[in-house]
Amino acid sequence: MVKAIVGANWGDEGKGKITDLLAERSDVVVRFQGGANAGHTIINDYGRFALHILPSGTFYPHVTNIIGNGVALDVKKLVAELRSITDQGVPQPNLIVSERCQLLLPYHVLQDSYEEERLAGRAFGSTKSGIAPFYSDKYAKIGIQVCDLFDESRLRERLAAALDIKNVLFEHLYHKPRLELEPLVEELLSLRELLRPFVGDAAGFVHDALGQGKSILLEGQLGAMKDPDLGIVPMTTSSHTLAGFGCVGAAVPPTAIEAVIAVTKAYSSCVGAKSEPFISEVTGEAGDELRRRGGDRGEFGATTGRPRRVGWFDCVATRYGCMVQGATQVALTCLDVLGYLDQIPVCVGYEIDGQITDVFPTPPLLARAKPVFETLPGWRCDIRGETDYHKLPQATRDYVDFIEARVGIPVSIVSTGPKRHEIALR
Repeated sequence: MVKAIVGANWGDEGKGKITDLLAERSDVVVRFQGGANAGHTIINDYGRFALHILPSGTFYPHVTNIIGNGVALDVKKLVAELRSITDQGVPQPNLIVSERCQLLLPYHVLQDSYEEERLAGRAFGSTKSGIAPFYSDKYAKIGIQVCDLFDESRLRERLAAALDIKNVLFEHLYHKPRLELEPLVEELLSLRELLRPFVGDAAGFVHDALGQGKSILLEGQLGAMKDPDLGIVPMTTSSHTLAGFGCVGAAVPPTAIEAVIAVTKAYSSCVGAKSEPFISEVTGEAGDELRRRGGDRGEFGATTGRPRRVGWFDCVATRYGCMVQGATQVALTCLDVLGYLDQIPVCVGYEIDGQITDVFPTPPLLARAKPVFETLPGWRCDIRGETDYHKLPQATRDYVDFIEARVGIPVSIVSTGPKRHEIALR
């Protein structure tokens, strides 16, 4: 059986915790897209960790963790992350890096930074991790696969072809120094030896595991609003954030995915450029208070440390996110955060050019949207750590029921705190 855990919103929904929870009952966990430009925060018996590239099954010795062919692989960051967790007492994880995975290279990071510098006030709010140039090269067919590292003549030939293009851009568009081939080849051959113990036929492994009836968990990065087709274009990431892409990025047959868990917070948060439409945003003192109380240590990016924009729960965006993800169930995180409020606004519609709609619009219309709120009573108490759903205050359960009705997908998991088992099942 294959399950996918994906974000219903802008990312940062708490997917790491839900993946960590379900990985305990899985045999294989696969990262299928994205790179080290976003992180999953996990709190367990070993401590608190922000994973950026490793799958969230890393902490379970019985799990085989796979970095799938859809991932933007920064080898330096992978090796550093492995070292950082083992230094904190975590056993070396069982890890397979797909031989078909492509490498995020130093010139991708440079190009990302140069482009944001060139755009200046029109910048996309990139993390400058090289993700957009990486995926551009992948689909322009000038990317470097992991398997290329083990054929030096092919590696050199493909790098030379890529540098022909990069140096034109660097010199004449960005007015930056040229890149030389030999230092890059030497660096990659050195990294090859660090990567060698983990490289394998991930696609074959996944299909064998399916044939043996094993449980496979697909782990997505970011959320539906960041998908480059169905998200808020152009303020998106550059890989597909939808569960459907798991069939490509993890080499899983479409017929094998039986469940899609869409994760959403009990309020909203968003990292990115201020120019991105974020309809339910709350600012001022109320926004500062929600940001301070949010998540585990406030609403700040696990990778960048940037303060997240925060807002009230957005039923319109979340219903759309669940729809495009093909969600079969919803995991609602950070419910405990809202316990300080007397009343809780919920965005139930958008007003666009004088008309109210509950259908998520295309980007040009979204830019003109204003929120329509409905206010629900708060529960004014601390519910952190409660694992019995029926012991939650009636107002808390009413809030969950309201969200479930508006989103149209069963809320099966409610998170009442950041730790692994601070979960109430419905």
